[in-house]
Amino acid sequence: MSAGYCRIAAASLGSHDDQACKSVVTDMRAYDWRGDTPLRRSFAQTVIYELHVGGFTRHPSSGLAPGLRGSFAGLVQKIPYLVELGVTAVELMPVFQFDPQDAPPGLSNYWGYSPMSFFAPHAAYGTRTDEPLKVLDEFRDMVRALHQAGLEVILDVVFNHTTENGDTGPTMSWRGLADGTYYMLDAQGRYASYSGTGNTLNANQSVVRRMILDALHYWVSVMHVDGFRFDLASILSRDEQGQPLVTPPVLSDIETDPVLVGSKLIAEAWDAAGLYQVGSFVGDYWKEWNGEFRDDARAF
Repeated sequence: MSAGYCRIAAASLGSHDDQACKSVVTDMRAYDWRGDTPLRRSFAQTVIYELHVGGFTRHPSSGLAPGLRGSFAGLVQKIPYLVELGVTAVELMPVFQFDPQDAPPGLSNYWGYSPMSFFAPHAAYGTRTDEPLKVLDEFRDMVRALHQAGLEVILDVVFNHTTENGDTGPTMSWRGLADGTYYMLDAQGRYASYSGTGNTLNANQSVVRRMILDALHYWVSVMHVDGFRFDLASILSRDEQGQPLVTPPVLSDIETDPVLVGSKLIAEAWDAAGLYQVGSFVGDYWKEWNGEFRDDARAF
């Protein structure tokens, strides 16, 4: 297994020219889980707290030492607070390795919706920048500690686009391997953008379907997470020409996969191109975010 990370030249945060992406091979079997397993709590008994790992403990008011703020290890220190709130699960906004440079000039990517690797936790959420593999243990330490406190771990996953973006985006991985396989292209060879970010992952292509399932297997079997919230999940119901499918293969694969049985599956059942499937999302076991209810509640 490889853990992806990037070393970025401090003087060139606005450019990809001086960014070197590397992989480090590691034996994922070496970690001692001490008997930990996913909690398998029913949805009827679930109260979810959504948080951003980098921001949750970033402010000095968190009471944490500077070296722990904004990290997986820092989140562990706030578990008593989460338990006191009465929640039963934390939903972590994107923690896959993402591109901090995927932002307008002079800014950095804070939210993480620009995945570079579907198989590696974001290195900046670790506390040891000099040891790229240490973040793997810190992520697993966090999951184990949350489980010990009775809290499930749900990941906000982005399988609808990547940080390679559109025609002017960087070439880091999939574009260089097989552009028309991993991304939806129109008849002129331009990137379709149902995600609103410049590209759209070709999720129902057989190779891409396999990669998505492999990633989900990894986070459940190796990293012990309890479930997933799929960002812009309606994109996963589109065929290779962008048309909605009645029975999308990738969604059927996920729902019926034996490794994922019991994992929480939550769909953000719309996309940036106007496909809105709340109340009609495919399958029997998916739960859905309800955007209209959310907006009504906020307005009230």
